[in-house]
Amino acid sequence: LTEDEDVQRMLRGSLLRKIKSRGVPRERLFRLQEDGATVCFEGRFRGAGSPQSFSVLHVEGVREGHQSEGLRKFGATFPERHCFTIVLKGKRKNLDLAARGEEDARHWVQGLTKLMGRLQAMSQPEKLDQYPLLELQKPGDRVGTEVWIHGVLQRADRNKDNKMSFREVKSMLRMINIDMDDVYAYKLFKDCDHSGNERLEGRELEEFCRRLLRRPELEELFGHYSGEDLVLSAEELQDFLREQGEDASLCQARAIIRTYELNEKARQQDLMMLDGFMMYLLSAAGDIFNQEHTKVHQDMSQPLCHYFISSSHNTYLTRNQIGGTSSTEAYVRALMAGCRCVELDCWEGSAGEPIVYHGHTLTSKILFRDVMESIRDYAFKVSLVPRPGVLGAGCWVLSTACPCPQQSPYPVILSLENHCGLEQQATMAHHMKAILGDMLLTKPLEGQDPRSLPSPEVRPPAHPPPRPHVPCEPSPQPFLLQQLKGKVLVKGKKLPEPWHEPQSVTSHLDPEEEEDEEEEEEEEEKFQEGSSRRVRSSARGPQLALTPRWFLQAKDASQVAPELSAMVVYCQAVPFPGLAHALRHPRPCEISSFSERKARKLIKEAG
Repeated sequence: LTEDEDVQRMLRGSLLRKIKSRGVPRERLFRLQEDGATVCFEGRFRGAGSPQSFSVLHVEGVREGHQSEGLRKFGATFPERHCFTIVLKGKRKNLDLAARGEEDARHWVQGLTKLMGRLQAMSQPEKLDQYPLLELQKPGDRVGTEVWIHGVLQRADRNKDNKMSFREVKSMLRMINIDMDDVYAYKLFKDCDHSGNERLEGRELEEFCRRLLRRPELEELFGHYSGEDLVLSAEELQDFLREQGEDASLCQARAIIRTYELNEKARQQDLMMLDGFMMYLLSAAGDIFNQEHTKVHQDMSQPLCHYFISSSHNTYLTRNQIGGTSSTEAYVRALMAGCRCVELDCWEGSAGEPIVYHGHTLTSKILFRDVMESIRDYAFKVSLVPRPGVLGAGCWVLSTACPCPQQSPYPVILSLENHCGLEQQATMAHHMKAILGDMLLTKPLEGQDPRSLPSPEVRPPAHPPPRPHVPCEPSPQPFLLQQLKGKVLVKGKKLPEPWHEPQSVTSHLDPEEEEDEEEEEEEEEKFQEGSSRRVRSSARGPQLALTPRWFLQAKDASQVAPELSAMVVYCQAVPFPGLAHALRHPRPCEISSFSERKARKLIKEAG
């Protein structure tokens, strides 16, 4: 890729404006390092602050245009074709950027996408060969060189002096998700600081990494099978595999050595050292998880209620439920992480626009319309990986293993908790229809029994029954019906159909409200303990007050607008009538929500 035009531009560097919620967007010089895996950025002028960096390995995706909440809110003054967002994995904030021109933005979007794809396609030994942290030791060494994730040390070394203070070491540990006690971490740091200058460099840093990554249990296992020479032959590796229940041949053992052994001389002699042995055991091939199950292998033609569905509660929140921030980015991350059911707490907003937030709290608010746009763009934009160990006929769970998201066709459920009046409910229905379009399921599927739920997909039968040909008549293919693929379903309250008998069970509460009432009791208890203290301590800043629940809830919120009711097809929210009633009168299209406390009570009552 070094000859690629996009990568060449990244290597030369570009001035990009970093868009933030506060302050004036300032230009930063972004440049891809020679390693092809690290991007550094710093101010235009020297002394403008220490340079920062991120690894391409930690990029989850790249979005073109105003496709992030930050750019939609604060980047409107920049042309959309000049803007893009770098989405980083974990808890790192997105980088919202604006280039000087459309061409520069295109080079960075395309270049990052190519680099991500290249790194994803590389095998682990190839990554280690191209991005080594330390030199490999000779065959027979007791302690081989441990290999680290490329770019972590560069990111942790904030002042770029190739030395690591204890503060920078702690930063590195956080980056790689190691939760280590400070006392133990400092002892390890001091043990490796042979120069005594409170800095680790060179061999000291290598020793620290070796100690950090040491796996005594794997060393013991390796020593048991390798003997005194501390080298595994292909025959010894075969013995190990067979004792683990693997039906491995000598050829397969040799293939494993040639794939995972890091030392070239050992690899040529079909020998495996400790590093290669650990690399194999910690790879996907050594995982207890069956790699055949990384793709959908369950029967996905069962009714929807036969599956566990990956769901998200209070999806809009990025932090705590009392004073956290609500964001459309939370929906994007939930969908990209695999959720197929997201929650929307809808309240009366100003200017006739419904809002989403955690009512009766200090959480911030976002527009319902903006949430719909995010769901439209990301509902089916992830790669499919089933979760191991689930029960039932199947379960779809999604993964972001691929750097470039791949389309997932399985349905998304919007769980509405409505506190809006009839007028804004109609606005919600309008936004869903206008923004989601054909993705939104607004009527029962043709040919589907209304007394049963459809399935995520219907597979064609192995031998479809023959059908006589009738001239001028289209040939129906019911077995190719995709059912709920690519569809968005709405879960909410529904008006009774005029021809239906009245419900025998009534409740003054929305079924979600029943659950939330119990939650809010607990939340309010916690909140009341600290709210007065927090408000008193904020005398120097704006005074915050707890918003009464009724303030943003319409007086007619208990009613259901016909427009919104029409959106509910297969997921009608109803109060739970009790186990006995539910067993006597099964209604698959009805859904009840209750808290864990209520669930435990029902289980206890049922014996």
